[in-house]
Amino acid sequence: MVASDCAACVNVKMSNESAGATAYVSLDTFVIPLGGKYPIFFVGIFVYLFCVLCNVTLLAAIVLHRNLHKPVYFILLSLPLNDLMGITAMLPKVLSGIVAESNRMPYPLCVLQAFLLHLYGGGILFILAAMAFDRYVAICMPLRYGAVMTPRVVGGVVALVWTLDLVLITALFSLQTGLSRCRSDVANVFCDNPSLLKLMCGDTSVNNIVGLVNTAVMQAVSVSVQAFSYVKILITCVATRRTEPKKKAVNTCVAQLVILIIFEIVGTFTILSHRFQNVSGDLQKAMGVLIFLISPLLNPLVYGLYTSEIRNTMLRVLKKRVFV
Repeated sequence: MVASDCAACVNVKMSNESAGATAYVSLDTFVIPLGGKYPIFFVGIFVYLFCVLCNVTLLAAIVLHRNLHKPVYFILLSLPLNDLMGITAMLPKVLSGIVAESNRMPYPLCVLQAFLLHLYGGGILFILAAMAFDRYVAICMPLRYGAVMTPRVVGGVVALVWTLDLVLITALFSLQTGLSRCRSDVANVFCDNPSLLKLMCGDTSVNNIVGLVNTAVMQAVSVSVQAFSYVKILITCVATRRTEPKKKAVNTCVAQLVILIIFEIVGTFTILSHRFQNVSGDLQKAMGVLIFLISPLLNPLVYGLYTSEIRNTMLRVLKKRVFV
């Protein structure tokens, strides 16, 4: 009886392996021209370290300097944290695959990477919405700003951002527990939910629908809050005759809108590309990687250099270090 049970276990294991479901998954790799492997790797490492340095510097500036302990910067604090999570979950693994020319990883680690990357994507949308709301209160209700954006309200906004993001992404990935996996070749250079669903041999229509609904909810919440905020800000700018508030509003909002628009274009293309078969695989992979580079590269530069209060704080620190 025991021998027959063991034989059955072996047969099931062999059946799973023959179907392609192994403990490891094999990710796709970029087509690298001859001699380009190491130059691309070192450029990628430089980009990664530059992003980490810029985002950590922005974090340190907000945390360590009391003049930046304001509601807008406490909300902004979530942005570099989110960027560090996204780029760290994606880029080092992609670069190691380029050098090794073999991109294998344990399946649980693949699921974790996909979870963190989707958490990053939702985080950007919700954080930008929270920052837009803060700017609406600051510009449209300047006399009530301190009464509205109290520490308790700011903490609630930040908690809501991360809780909503975590709940939606957890609900999305929890649906995979009921599916059986029969393939191990991921058609992407990193793991994400659409690529993981292609490894399953069961019906994934519910997962796809929930994924689209999740995306629609995130977009609807983020875009509606930002559209309301920026329309109100525009109306206030047109109504006021003072040039300083107008300038402040433009400086605060334009850069954030540019980042949002770029992220939306790249993200929308990548999401839709999984639904169509005639999209180039290399273009799909490149645009997918770009999603996780835009925000970590642009955000610390935009908010560190374009925001006068943060820029002036950093310049004062640099001057002190130079002349000490």
